[in-house]
Amino acid sequence: MTKNKGKIALGAIIGAAAGVVAGILTAPKSGKETRQDIKHKAEELKHKTQAGVDDARHKAEDLRDEAEALKKKAAKKVAEVRKDLQK
Repeated sequence: MTKNKGKIALGAIIGAAAGVVAGILTAPKSGKETRQDIKHKAEELKHKTQAGVDDARHKAEDLRDEAEALKKKAAKKVAEVRKDLQK
């Protein structure tokens, strides 16, 4: 399910970028203004993408920390069960 969310998010980003480019290229502006608009939108998209990457990185780190904590908890429980079985 997480893979599908990632694919949907990527598709939304690509679709939004295509829409922005199409809108800019069909707007009645001079070439210089159009290039400036493209530059500004590209910067905007770059920042949004970086924010998304940073967010994903933080979530992955949190998940890794959670997994490590669960691993330690499971190891402790296994040790307790082994100790009980040896009695």
